[in-house]
Amino acid sequence: MQMHSQINLQIDFSNDSDPFMTTISKVAERAGVSRTTVSHVLNHADRVSAHLRARVLEAVEELGYVPNPQAQSLRTGRTNIVALLIPDIRNPFYPELVKTAQSDLEAIGLDTMIFNSDVPGGHPQEHNKEYLRQIRNKRVDGLIVGDFALHRMHDELLKLDIPTVFIGDLPNHAVDSVRIDDFGGGRAMGQYLAGRGHKRIAHVTGPSHFAEAMARAAGLEAGLAEAGTPAAPELRYEGTYLAPSGEAAVDWLVENHRHAMPSAIFFANYLMATAGLARLHDHGLSVPNDIAVAVFGDQPEMRYARPTLTRIGVAPAALAHRAVAMLIERLNGTYTGAPRTEVLDCALKQFDSA
Repeated sequence: MQMHSQINLQIDFSNDSDPFMTTISKVAERAGVSRTTVSHVLNHADRVSAHLRARVLEAVEELGYVPNPQAQSLRTGRTNIVALLIPDIRNPFYPELVKTAQSDLEAIGLDTMIFNSDVPGGHPQEHNKEYLRQIRNKRVDGLIVGDFALHRMHDELLKLDIPTVFIGDLPNHAVDSVRIDDFGGGRAMGQYLAGRGHKRIAHVTGPSHFAEAMARAAGLEAGLAEAGTPAAPELRYEGTYLAPSGEAAVDWLVENHRHAMPSAIFFANYLMATAGLARLHDHGLSVPNDIAVAVFGDQPEMRYARPTLTRIGVAPAALAHRAVAMLIERLNGTYTGAPRTEVLDCALKQFDSA
């Protein structure tokens, strides 16, 4: 009975004796606005002008007001939490993506809950079953999925009843998605390398069971062919997207093609490229004098590599910004149509390595 009384007090907006509402009243009085305006600032910031929002937030800070999340959830039917499911927290691509998404969500009053499925650890499906169960039980307001986190589990998205945005190639189009133009990026790099006069180009691909990895590979070969420089199959090495395979690829090249080394090497992601760059140095090869190096990707960490890597790709932040925007459109009801698929064009950046 006591618990029932407490809940009634928390959601009864007509009762000024409620401590929760009394505090909102004080905030409203201090800011010179209505209680409704305060509520909008705390729960639906997009409905309030920047000027009024600033006044309310200043009053909130002065009074030390902390909203009661349980009462807010009961009142609005929302948790104000968005879950982010990523495949590998150690890969620099994903912390940058999470950081950007978290900042964008925080700016509109939403918290984040991070789940790392740890694909390199070898048990992502076991992890994901548990994570998806938690996501359903905790009744988060929305979900953002980072590509490989649900590898071979895309149909699980059909079972979710919350707004969801997938970052990457989503074959079943179950939910909204935003992805990189992997084929177009690979093609542009192929044309660029051929245009720089390279005739023999080694290619360290991503895993063959990842569709986007094969799209990058097909794009590179198409770009080379269009520029009159057919790809050399004997110089293609399948990597894992992890750093050790970048080292192994360079060792393989040196061992098998010592007397006919390629003039350039293209790595399908950043982790393999930086490891490969170090391994080339270990073998006494100078970049770009002995061999040029290019990479698919555009992570901020690339600025620390020397020589600076020539690259093609999309920054993780750009994907995160668009994914959050699409999710908010669903949460606010400004878009209620069929699942959308958006493709972001890659940008080629020429630096010292190729």
